[in-house]
Amino acid sequence: MEKEEMLVFRYVTTMRLQFFADEGGDKTEQATPKKLSDARKKGQVAKSQELSTAVMLLAFFVAVKVFVGFIGERFLGRFKETYQVIDVYVTDEFGPAMAGAFMREGLLDILLICLPLFAVAVVIAFLVNIYQVKWRVTTDPLKPKLSKFDPIKGFKRIFSKDKIFVLIKDVFKIALIFYVVYSDLVDAAGAVVALYDFSLEQAIVYVGDFVINLGIKLSAIYLIVGLADYIYQKLKFKKDLMMSKQEVKDEYKQQEGDPQVKGKIKSKMREVSQRRMMQKLPEADVVITNPTHFACAIRYDKEVSEAPVLIAKGADYLAQKIKDVAKENGIPIVENKPLARMLYYNVDLESEIPRELYQMTAEVLAYVYRLKNGGAA
Repeated sequence: MEKEEMLVFRYVTTMRLQFFADEGGDKTEQATPKKLSDARKKGQVAKSQELSTAVMLLAFFVAVKVFVGFIGERFLGRFKETYQVIDVYVTDEFGPAMAGAFMREGLLDILLICLPLFAVAVVIAFLVNIYQVKWRVTTDPLKPKLSKFDPIKGFKRIFSKDKIFVLIKDVFKIALIFYVVYSDLVDAAGAVVALYDFSLEQAIVYVGDFVINLGIKLSAIYLIVGLADYIYQKLKFKKDLMMSKQEVKDEYKQQEGDPQVKGKIKSKMREVSQRRMMQKLPEADVVITNPTHFACAIRYDKEVSEAPVLIAKGADYLAQKIKDVAKENGIPIVENKPLARMLYYNVDLESEIPRELYQMTAEVLAYVYRLKNGGAA
């Protein structure tokens, strides 16, 4: 009975371990440059919209504070101009055409007055976005994906950790903004009551200063939230792109190629090179040997090159094949151990002999020419 219980325990334990095993391996490796580049091409970047909005709002309110004098003068000027000709607008001549012209002129003035504010806010927001994601245009996020219409995945996204974080962040942000606005309104309650004793211009200046300062304060708080969100998005992006050891290996194979396939390709290239080399071997003037380990074939044609050219070389088995082909074609074989070793290790195929080896090579060629002339005689 105890033996059966032990077997059941082992079976259950094994099943549990298999159930919890991660087939792809733990994602413990940092994302490779290729994966980061691929993610960027797909539009996947660490970006905080909160930060962009916060900086834009802060820039807007600071610009309002800087240009408030200019804006006030333009608005007052526009009001005076309109008031001076108000008698025209109460006559029978005032019709739809004049009303339309009046509205267009007023809207154009308002647009020109507010243009510096919006320009500053838009430029700052653009620069913040460029800082976060750099400049790269991609249309991949705009492509329709069927996975986005999967209701099960959509339900999971609603209750994901990211959505919970966003919810907590929004609640904290709203509570903080409410607290700041409430505190400022309580502090300004006395001054608001005293507005009845202010002139119109004084009241406008006071209310304007209050709104602008409150806007700057709220924007600064929003900026802190945006910076926290940006840090979170960076860490999340880094974690989401982490890879398992197997993924890193697979990517390396895709980039560099399978080692076995690369080995076969190199072997085939070597075979082709050797075949081409052996086809040119009958053109050689002499084969210089070690005598057993190395064999190097040299051709010298004054009309083609200024120096002798190495057209074939090999070691061990290939060296023996070079010597066999040389014997079949009546090519002289000369033993010169130092020259053979230096040619094999220092000269590439189809390359001219370096100046350092001119003397030794010339002596071998002279010996071969003497043999040929003596035979001919």
